[in-house]
Amino acid sequence: MLHYKTYELADTEAPWVVFVHGAGGSSSIWFLQIKEFIKHFNVLLVDLRGHGKSKNIIAVKEDHNYNFEDITLDIIEVLDKLRIQKAHFIGISLGTILIRNISELVPDRVSSMIMGGAIIRLNIRAKVLVTLGNMFKRVVPYMWLYSFFAWIIMPRERHKKSRLLFVNEAKKVAQKEFMRWFRLTYELTPLLKYFEEKDTAIPTLYLMGEEDHMFLPAVEYIITKHTNSWLQVIGNSGHVCNVDQPKEFNERAIAFLKKMSSVQQRTFEMEEYAAYAVV
Repeated sequence: MLHYKTYELADTEAPWVVFVHGAGGSSSIWFLQIKEFIKHFNVLLVDLRGHGKSKNIIAVKEDHNYNFEDITLDIIEVLDKLRIQKAHFIGISLGTILIRNISELVPDRVSSMIMGGAIIRLNIRAKVLVTLGNMFKRVVPYMWLYSFFAWIIMPRERHKKSRLLFVNEAKKVAQKEFMRWFRLTYELTPLLKYFEEKDTAIPTLYLMGEEDHMFLPAVEYIITKHTNSWLQVIGNSGHVCNVDQPKEFNERAIAFLKKMSSVQQRTFEMEEYAAYAVV
């Protein structure tokens, strides 16, 4: 099972928020969020397989290549163990793909989704990067590849903190594990196309940096096609907007979650009242 950490409020009715990091990161990338979120919500942090403190757990469990569904089921397994029936999910970068996959596999367990630096579609530059990565992954040291990708995605000086955070976390990922994760790029295009065509109608807030040049245009398009989807652009921020502008990210995300929790509670009360009235 994945390594995880929880922060629980005394209020047993408090909603759960599950944070999902991206490839090469770990739950530590949420260090600028925890303090604010635990004031309002129960919080669950997970380290994905091969990352953070989960890097040895899954390796012992199985020794073969895996797919996005395998990684998604890892998260659901933690929810089951903790008996979390429903939660709000917050992801960054590739973590948004896993959250979207959770909404496919167990939609009734997803109250809402907050997608930071969401990957909705691969543009030409991203596809070229993936192709080059697959061509050279066995001859070029994997950290060179990761550092190069990080620089392409987060090129500006003010992205340096985010870039270094992810590169330093990626150094903790074994090369064999990196290869397994990189193989997932073969699944990306068909999976993202499917996600684009299917609207879950689950309330979704996209929080994107205005300088997220590779992924922001696709999000601007998708919100015109999907219901219950909203986009908020954070200024002076790149792909990893929760690190570039944590105050803005936290305020916008918490406001959205509070609104969604309130709406869902009122809906539940109305349904309960309607059921009682019918009886």
